[in-house]
Amino acid sequence: MTQHRHMTEIVRNRVPVTLPPSASVRQAARLMREHRVGAILVTDERGRLLGIFTGRDAVSRVLAEGRSAMRTTLAEVMTPDPDCLPPRASAIEALHLMHDGGYRHVPVTESDRVTGVVSFADFRGVERAHLDEETGYWEIL
Repeated sequence: MTQHRHMTEIVRNRVPVTLPPSASVRQAARLMREHRVGAILVTDERGRLLGIFTGRDAVSRVLAEGRSAMRTTLAEVMTPDPDCLPPRASAIEALHLMHDGGYRHVPVTESDRVTGVVSFADFRGVERAHLDEETGYWEIL
């Protein structure tokens, strides 16, 4: 039986990339490129999660709509109140949430404060295989 990692192990030693809702899409895109991440967590001044802005949002809500990246704020195009996980959630719980919701990124929060973010790429092959195995069982039933 394999040991399942918790979110605290996956996001350890990584500071999540955050911006306020008033930041522009251009600022977010530059920060995403600089930090080589696919998502920005949108937080208030106390570190509470307000939303998430991803590369998908940039394409579908900004570029495809012909909006200005300089004039559009994250508040206008972020996904508000995204699904989150607590730090003690297991890797397989995160993968289930990502699979069921069609997400690539899930914020990790404790008492409404951001502690990290996990992406699909953070998971090992063993964890992904376990998800595939469980999904296969449900499809048989």
